[in-house]
Amino acid sequence: MTDREAYVAFNLTEQVGSVKVGQLVEQFGSVTAAWENYPKKVSRTGGEVDWQAEFKKAEKFGVTIVTPADEAYPEMLRTAPGRPLALYVKGDVAALSKPAVAIVGTRRVTPYGADQAAKFAHDLAANGWMILSGLALGVDAEAHRAALDAGGVTVGVLGSGLDQFYPPENRELAREMVRKGGAVVSEFPFGRTPDTQTFPQRNHVVAALAKGVLAIEAPPKSGTLITTGIAADLGRTVMAVPGRVDSRSSAGCLALIRDGARLVRHARDVEEELCGFLPGLEQPLAKKAGAKAKKADAVRDEASAPAVRAACPPPPFSLEEALVMKHVDAEGVSMDRLVQLTKLPAAKVNALCMALRLKGRVRFFPGNRVALPRAS
Repeated sequence: MTDREAYVAFNLTEQVGSVKVGQLVEQFGSVTAAWENYPKKVSRTGGEVDWQAEFKKAEKFGVTIVTPADEAYPEMLRTAPGRPLALYVKGDVAALSKPAVAIVGTRRVTPYGADQAAKFAHDLAANGWMILSGLALGVDAEAHRAALDAGGVTVGVLGSGLDQFYPPENRELAREMVRKGGAVVSEFPFGRTPDTQTFPQRNHVVAALAKGVLAIEAPPKSGTLITTGIAADLGRTVMAVPGRVDSRSSAGCLALIRDGARLVRHARDVEEELCGFLPGLEQPLAKKAGAKAKKADAVRDEASAPAVRAACPPPPFSLEEALVMKHVDAEGVSMDRLVQLTKLPAAKVNALCMALRLKGRVRFFPGNRVALPRAS
């Protein structure tokens, strides 16, 4: 047995995830040795784990299985906590490692939301970003289609096994994504049907694969807010498109902006937030285009063609955020202690920490503690 095969075997095993496998690898020295010494080789569907049959199914369906033992495993996932033990990929595996923006939002999209999803996805894809989403109805589908229309690459992450495709309405869209150089991916074995557990796991993969997550229309308590919360915890940039203040579909995005997510109006704003991730974004504009670009700045808000500024400063701190950051370290400090040190009201400190979390400047620890992000 190889390490690759051992990862797939563990992925088929009941009540085993990446944390458990990591502990076993530390104990036994390798994932292969961990599998050989693991006593409860029971599959999620009952019976013995048959990893050989899983590889045969993958060959039958034209699916590539990628594990942390493979060079092709995306680096963004490799370094993220809770990384999948296996990825089932239909399409170009290399697409998963392209600099990506995740565009997420409600299934019950309004005409405004559909238009914004298409505009952002089209312009970002035309500028070289991979567009990532969950292949759901609504915002997800609009983003995938617009990326294809722009001649770009787009990847969809499923909340089911690849052979249990959901939702069926987007099956042809998925085929087109694969045909045009993208991919459809799942961490779930063949036969896994979607349920309330699989979608949050899917959202974790979406957030982890992306450099930044852009929310377009999200009602309160939606899956979109789960994805942005995961993204913030992983240190990814969280962005949101504003909408009508009296629209339930925009309530989640407005709450994100209130709590510190970056307000974006067009693709240019997104690129400035993610400056440094994509080759070429840090290069100055050509001199002959400089004057024209400066003149167009005032009217770019409604333009669809993206532009790139030469300078990409990090998002600034407010004075109160800077005061909080002064006392935060890698080990973590309790919220109560921050109140004492900053002499700010507890509610204010809590709001500031949430804003910093959404900016990717801090992360939350158990016990109501705040710490600096993991070193990259």
